[in-house]
Amino acid sequence: MKLIGKLLIGIVSGIIIGLLVPEVVIRIIVTFKEFFGQFLGFAIPLIIIFYIVSGIASFGKESGKMLGITGALAYTSTILAGTLAFIVALIVIPTLVGNGGGQAEETAGFEPIFELAIDPITGVMTALILAFVFGIGITRTKSPTLRAFFDEGKEIIERLIWKVIIPILPFYIASIFAEIAADGAVVQTLQTFGLVLVTAIVIHWVWLVILYSVAGAVAGRNPFKSLKNMLPAYFTGLGTMSSAATIPVTVRASKSNKVSDGVADSAVPLCATIHLSGSTVTLVMCSVAVMVLSNNLDIPTFGMMLPFILMLGIIMIAAPGVPGGAVMAALGLLSTMLGFDETALGLMIALYMAQDSFGTATNVTGDGAIAMMVDKIIGKKAV
Repeated sequence: MKLIGKLLIGIVSGIIIGLLVPEVVIRIIVTFKEFFGQFLGFAIPLIIIFYIVSGIASFGKESGKMLGITGALAYTSTILAGTLAFIVALIVIPTLVGNGGGQAEETAGFEPIFELAIDPITGVMTALILAFVFGIGITRTKSPTLRAFFDEGKEIIERLIWKVIIPILPFYIASIFAEIAADGAVVQTLQTFGLVLVTAIVIHWVWLVILYSVAGAVAGRNPFKSLKNMLPAYFTGLGTMSSAATIPVTVRASKSNKVSDGVADSAVPLCATIHLSGSTVTLVMCSVAVMVLSNNLDIPTFGMMLPFILMLGIIMIAAPGVPGGAVMAALGLLSTMLGFDETALGLMIALYMAQDSFGTATNVTGDGAIAMMVDKIIGKKAV
């Protein structure tokens, strides 16, 4: 919650600065924005490689049957939630922005004082394929050396995010909003932000009701009572903003829904890694909003967004353990598949971070529904 407060201060400060300072100061701010945006681009493949390899390698100890069923259900939930969010976003967001567009990306031509290119070590898709090759390979070979390398590499990248990227994010967001304010497009941008955040939270709960209705039908239990039993996990996720930190509460809440101990103890921690339906809802809603606001991006079609949503369900493996991990993991897809530039990526970070706690709460609450279905499918035997 402290991070959200800092980001909000960054947004307000950026707007004030953009409205008051002369153009030369805006150019200095844009220089910082461009440099940090380049650094983010450099970090994206590293996040994907080390987090996905470490995550997949950890699956080796899980039961094959439980892993397969849980993974299939979690992926399906994530994709369907993202599809629902896209349909709603395409209906709601353009009605607010109107035909004129949001102008968020059409700046007055502020150029950085100097440019410094920081090239990533590899492309996003190459990093993703590399991560899966090594991750699956480690589960087969059980190589302790490679496992330790990627686990320790993940720790280094996590410290990079915690100690460098996250502390600088409020200043980065401030620089983006300073440029938008200087260009006169801030009012409509903020109006759209507010609608997106409220709509995303509504869709979170719509999806939870749908998910528990399906789980209740499969398990033969009252879906609303089951959802009520998961509220401790929801509010814990809301406060911690971490699926991993909420695992003990989610496990206990799942057991209160009569999920067997073996399934609850195995499926819930696994879902904390691979089931991020709430985060997907927000990412899809926010990406549509940024594209509608941007004059240099086309309004997305279903054919454009479906591959993006399908890839989100995979790349989310890189998300847990990182503050705002879902949007950090998705930055590469946003740039390569949807054409986002540094400013658009910064807007995505600001939008996502503003509701990260609600997305996390939805993720962990949905894990309970997945556990109910897994328990029914594989029976009451401990994994």
